[in-house]
Amino acid sequence: MKRSYFLSKEKLGSQDSLPLDEVIENLAFNEQGLIPVITQNARTKQVLMMAWMNREALTRTLNSGRMTYWSRSRQEYWVKGETSGNTQALVQLSFDCDGDAVLCLVESAGPACHTGREHCFYLNVNADGQTVSLTDLT
Repeated sequence: MKRSYFLSKEKLGSQDSLPLDEVIENLAFNEQGLIPVITQNARTKQVLMMAWMNREALTRTLNSGRMTYWSRSRQEYWVKGETSGNTQALVQLSFDCDGDAVLCLVESAGPACHTGREHCFYLNVNADGQTVSLTDLT
C-alpha cells in the first residue's frame, strides 16, 4: 500500500529530504493515472482552480516551471496560458500527507478560469443553505 510510504515519513524533520522520484513513484494516482492538483495564487493565497495531472504533466511542470495539466475531456496535455495568455508560473509544489493530492503555488498572469473570472470557485452557497450565488467576473 503506497499510503504506508507517506505514513512512514511523518516523523521526518524539516531538515530531512527525500528523493523526488521516490516520492512521485509513491503518489496515489487514480485508475486513470491522474492525481488532483489544487492551484493557488502564491501572493494572495486565493485558490484559483482544481485540475488533474498524470506523471508526465507533473514532470513537465517541474522541468519547465509552467503549469502543465492533463485535460480529461480532450485527452491531452495543456500548458496553462498557452492559448489564452493567462499563464501560471510555478513557485512551489507540495504533496499532501497521504500522497493523493498536489498543491501548486503559482504566479498567475490573468484569470485562471475559462469564464474570465480570477478563479474557478465563484459559485457560493448562501447562508440559507438552499441557494447559490455567483461572484462577479472580477
